[in-house]
Amino acid sequence: MKTASYSHDPLGELERKRRPVRYWLYAICFMILCMVVVGGATRLTESGLSITEWKPIHGVIPPLTTEEWLEELEKYRQIPEYQLINKGMSLEEFKFIFWWEWGHRLLGRAIGVAFFVPLVFFWLRGNLEPWLKPRLVVGFFLGGVQGAIGWWMVASGLVNRVDVSQYRLAIHLTLACVIFGYLLYIARLLAPTQLSQRVEERQADVSNFGLAWFIMLLVFAQIFLGGIVAGLNAGLAYNTWPLMDGEFIPDGLLIMSPWYLNFFENVLTVQFQHRMMAYFLTAVIAYQTVLVLRASTSSGLKRNAVWLVTAIAVQVLLGVLTILSNVELYRALAHQAVAVFVLGFAVEQVCLIQKERAGMKKSPETLKAISA
Repeated sequence: MKTASYSHDPLGELERKRRPVRYWLYAICFMILCMVVVGGATRLTESGLSITEWKPIHGVIPPLTTEEWLEELEKYRQIPEYQLINKGMSLEEFKFIFWWEWGHRLLGRAIGVAFFVPLVFFWLRGNLEPWLKPRLVVGFFLGGVQGAIGWWMVASGLVNRVDVSQYRLAIHLTLACVIFGYLLYIARLLAPTQLSQRVEERQADVSNFGLAWFIMLLVFAQIFLGGIVAGLNAGLAYNTWPLMDGEFIPDGLLIMSPWYLNFFENVLTVQFQHRMMAYFLTAVIAYQTVLVLRASTSSGLKRNAVWLVTAIAVQVLLGVLTILSNVELYRALAHQAVAVFVLGFAVEQVCLIQKERAGMKKSPETLKAISA
C-alpha cells in the first residue's frame, strides 16, 4: 500500500494540488447521482426504448423538424413495445418519452466530457500523483463500459420483448453505483484528515473494517436487487406493507422451475427478497452503529455511523411509501436517490477506517491524509 502525507499546513503544496482534483471528483459523483435519478425516471415513464439507435456523436442533436420527429416515431413503431403496448401513440406522447431518454443519454455524454477534459488538464498540469493516475484511467474506462452496457440494455428490448432485460438493467444500475463509490472513495482519500491521536481510538476504528466492508457490499447487493425489481416492475405487484398478499412470508416464492429463476424472474420473490434484504441491511447497520457509538472510536467514524443509520432509516421509509403509493414517480425517485446516499456513507466509512489503518504505521504528527 502506498501512502502520502500532508504537512500540518492546510494550504501546503500537496493540498493545493489535491483540492481541485477532489472537488472535480465530487462534481462527477454528483452528476452520477443525477444520472441515477434520471435513469430511474426514464424507467418509470417507460421511456427507455424510445430511441432505437445508438449514435454516440450524432445522437447529441435531437430532432429539429416535424419530419425528423416523424422519422424517429416511425422507428419506434417498428419495435414490440409500440406494437403491443403503445399502438396509436400520438407524436406529442412520443415526444414526452423521447425527451426523457434523450436527456438520460445526453447526461451520460456530459459526464464523459466532464471527466475526460479535466483529467487531461490535471494530468498535464501536474496535479495528479503517480498512484492516482492509473486509478483515474480505470474510472474513465469504467465510464466507457457503462455506456456500452447502457446500449446493451436498450438493445435487449428492441426485439421479441416489450421491455429491457431486468438482468441488464440491474447490471447497468449497479455499475453506475460502483463508479460513484469508486470515485467518491478516491476523492475522500484526497481529503485532508486529522487522524486519531489516541491508540485506543485507532484500534477501535480498525476493528470495524471487516464489518464496514460487509455493509458496503450489502448495499451494492441491495442496489442490484432493486434493479431486478425495477426491471420486472415488481414494485407494482404487491402494494401493501408489512404483509405481501396478506402474509409476511407469502406462498408461491418458489413456484418457478428451476428454483433459482424465482430470485430473478418471479415478481413475488423479487419484491420479497428486496424487502428482506432491506430489513437485514438495516439491522446490520444499526448493530454496527451501536458498536461504534459504544466503543472508543474516533469522532469522524461516530459521526458517519450516525449519518449512515439515519440514511438507511429514511431509505426504508421511502421504500414503504413507494410501495404503498403504487410506485408514485417522485417517491420512487427519492427512494433511488437516497440509495446512492446510503452507498456514499458506507464508502466513507470504509475510507475513514482505511486511513486509520494506514495511519497506524505513521506518526500522526507528520501525517494528515492517507492515500491507498
